[in-house]
Amino acid sequence: MSSEATNNSAEIFSHHEDEVQLGFWLFLMSDAVLFGLLFATYAIMAGNIAEGPTGTEIFDLFNLSLQTALLLVSTLTIAIASRHAMLGNTKGAMFWLLASCVLGAGFIALELNELGGLVLAGNGPGRSGFLSAFFTLVSMHGLHVSAGIIWGVTLVLQLSREGVSSRLLSRIMRLTYFWHFLDIVWIGVYSTIYLPWIMA
Repeated sequence: MSSEATNNSAEIFSHHEDEVQLGFWLFLMSDAVLFGLLFATYAIMAGNIAEGPTGTEIFDLFNLSLQTALLLVSTLTIAIASRHAMLGNTKGAMFWLLASCVLGAGFIALELNELGGLVLAGNGPGRSGFLSAFFTLVSMHGLHVSAGIIWGVTLVLQLSREGVSSRLLSRIMRLTYFWHFLDIVWIGVYSTIYLPWIMA
């Protein structure tokens, strides 16, 4: 391949990456707006208990603490994965990405156990405005974490085939930003939904 063709390919790749980066940040900003609306809705509906239970009666502090620990540790492991990717260490990036996915899966399992237990106890989203807003916000965050896990597993498979490349490094960095964003949202969920009821 001539140097001119190589330069053209690099230019096309760079332009494509710029477009992808812009699209990613637009997506993340729209997600921030979505979660902002869900937090606002919860703030309005939190006092609408009707004849249902309060958060003090249904929230399990141990389960919540374990969920939070798993997500916070997964944020650390995905940062380590991105660091290994930047250094060109394919095996290290794969290992820490998988560790992040496993921790994320543990988080989701605990969340499903919590929400499923509430539904089985008759405290589903239809019981009160409070529970409806709670289920919507927490489930939306859980769906995003699930998407992050699928994204992470896909990257591990791609890394196993082609190793760390500039294309995959860019994808790993975007996943890392997305994962950190979900961590920030969870801190908001913890502070806005769980903590006030636990402290009551």
